[in-house]
Amino acid sequence: MKQRSFLKPYIFKNGLRVENRIFMSPMITGSAFYDGSVTNDEAYYYRQHSGVGMIITGGTNVNTLGKGFEGEDSISEDYYIAGLKKISNAIHSEGSKAILQIYDAGRMTNHKILRGESPRSASSVAALRKNAEIPRTMSVEEIKEEIKDFGEATRRAIWAGFDGVEIQGANTYLVQQFFSPHSNRRTDEWGGNLTNRLRFPLAVVDEVVKNVKLYAAPHFIVGYRFSPEEIEEPGIRMADTLKLIDILSDKPIDYLHSSMGSYLRPSLNDKSDKTELNKKILQVINDRLPLLEVGGIVTHDEADDCLRHGATMAGLGVELLREPHWIQKVKTGDEGSIRYNISVSDMDMLNIPRGMQNTLTHAFRFKMHFTDDYNRQLDKAEGIDY
Repeated sequence: MKQRSFLKPYIFKNGLRVENRIFMSPMITGSAFYDGSVTNDEAYYYRQHSGVGMIITGGTNVNTLGKGFEGEDSISEDYYIAGLKKISNAIHSEGSKAILQIYDAGRMTNHKILRGESPRSASSVAALRKNAEIPRTMSVEEIKEEIKDFGEATRRAIWAGFDGVEIQGANTYLVQQFFSPHSNRRTDEWGGNLTNRLRFPLAVVDEVVKNVKLYAAPHFIVGYRFSPEEIEEPGIRMADTLKLIDILSDKPIDYLHSSMGSYLRPSLNDKSDKTELNKKILQVINDRLPLLEVGGIVTHDEADDCLRHGATMAGLGVELLREPHWIQKVKTGDEGSIRYNISVSDMDMLNIPRGMQNTLTHAFRFKMHFTDDYNRQLDKAEGIDY
């Protein structure tokens, strides 16, 4: 049997050991209770996927105005710690390390989800999305409170038994909104030039690290997820991101996490440049921190290739929904039985929470590789002909 490079363990610089170099990428389950507390469905779901090196949870809001989706977990109060312990225990059940992703949706929410409250962001600029609402500009006091909320969320994650937190600085959410010249049009110290737009993300990192030093055991890790580019004009470009990466690589954090649709993707904005973005990122990191990569990794050969290109760990998302025992089957040489397509009727058997199933069968149905009959039925209902 071929020895897969991703089956080797990895030890972070602070001593945390993961048993293999596959991680489950963060995905919102949409299955928390109405108040953001954990359900048994979520615990079963995470237990089903234990066995990979790390599991990074879907975004967990650090305050009530940071909620981006119905059925989203919250870590905004100590009340939520007991429920979140169910998730960390479930992730630990087969040896995975548990990483809680902490975030605020910022302008990527709406007044219905916020029960009548207006979304907030760096500036009053709506996202370029259908039905996007114009957020209100956060005051300086609100910004300072937001930074503290990330720190308090970290304390709660520690007390809930997690092995680390990941700051969600990607995917258009609030931390990225402060970094982006599209969503951040401020003229004070929190916006404008690149130095000022970096101020909020770096302040969040510093607050999180401060609370780790106060409350955590030595092996607790901190990660930072980022999206390398935006397509908006103005928007984040690679020069901005490489500056951010250079600064973060000297911070007392433990990994960086590059969020893209393909780990091999070149620039979205400069079509003449065919260099992989992750290659540029790795050159700037220069071995100071490990880089976690996601995007289009489905097979064992693709996971090996991702590491061969320089990643420290390779992330799988929807493929682990189709095949929760992916890593176990690779370890035992049973790769031929790995699912790459599933029936909709398989999802209950796979312990995919009901709240998540609705999203997967609509917005993500092609990524899930459902059977053709189901896809055609949905497409016909939506007026799409073959």
